[in-house]
Amino acid sequence: MQRSSSDSFTRMGSVELPLVDRFQRVHRSLRISVTDVCNIRCQYCMPDGNVPFMPNQRLLSFDQIAQFVRVTAKLGVTHYRLTGGEPLMRPDLHELVQMLTEIDGVHEVAVTTNGMFLAAQLPSLVRAGLKRVNISLDTLSEESFQKLSRRAGLHRVLAGIQAALAQPEIELRLNALVLRDINWDDVIDLVSFAKQHAVVIRFIEFMPLDGRRQWSQQRMVSGEELRQLLSAHFGPLTVRPRPDSAQPSTDYVFADGSAVGFIDAVTRPFCGNCDRLRITADGKIRNCLFGQEEWDVAPQLRQLAQMPSLQIQHELMQTIRDCIDAKAPAHGVQDPNFQPPQRAMYQIGG
Repeated sequence: MQRSSSDSFTRMGSVELPLVDRFQRVHRSLRISVTDVCNIRCQYCMPDGNVPFMPNQRLLSFDQIAQFVRVTAKLGVTHYRLTGGEPLMRPDLHELVQMLTEIDGVHEVAVTTNGMFLAAQLPSLVRAGLKRVNISLDTLSEESFQKLSRRAGLHRVLAGIQAALAQPEIELRLNALVLRDINWDDVIDLVSFAKQHAVVIRFIEFMPLDGRRQWSQQRMVSGEELRQLLSAHFGPLTVRPRPDSAQPSTDYVFADGSAVGFIDAVTRPFCGNCDRLRITADGKIRNCLFGQEEWDVAPQLRQLAQMPSLQIQHELMQTIRDCIDAKAPAHGVQDPNFQPPQRAMYQIGG
């Protein structure tokens, strides 16, 4: 693919041309899955029962992840998010955060978590340079929490939220996913909770990435339905312009100034502005959450971690560019012949 020499990133020094795909989308964000292990079994993500997780020896080491970030930072990626599984189940995650925040070109390291381990780990994560936390909060009812996650422990999630609220260095957002038959009645309480704590809650549409492949349009609650519900209860919603066209959430403002976000991934895809690249816990890069193809960079990362080499680094850059060049214009969830990826959400990284 031909890239313009007038791009803001040039081949000066160690900086490479940016990651631009065939549709001129510039990629500046990387989701890094550090584990597929999770302590709960949310219906929209995982199967129940004994789940076969990856053996530890297949997981990328922190050094290998850092090598990948160094390379992507040279390609113009600036924002990094650690995901899972549940990323806080990866031992000593704060060490990885510190490694990444010290890399030239990294502007922000964030984490998406269920919050259940956050209260204990947050101080060390903040000291390491963590800037943002997204916590999943789908309900304020323990009964609904157990039905949805198949485990107990809502109080631990709430403790994690309180810990984040007490840290001025941390930008906190809440994520909620509504299943029509489980937590539809919790929506008003969730928004009231977010308003009370002056934090933004974002509602994410149920996507066909669940572990048991039981996604259905009937269980999914669309963002439009939620907006109608919330405006009827709290008053009119006014759309707020996106500060970044690549952000997945469209935020709305109530009359009191509080905000609520919607990630309408199924009914209003935002693929046209997508700037995300992903790497799985075992070292496969993906250009789309719903993509069928993966590029294995684990061997190159093992080599780089053992002995840095410009040749291997350039080969890795080319693999990343090949991945980006193959990116489709859209995820195609609404297409008649759509097939979900072989991996479920927890195996890809949220």
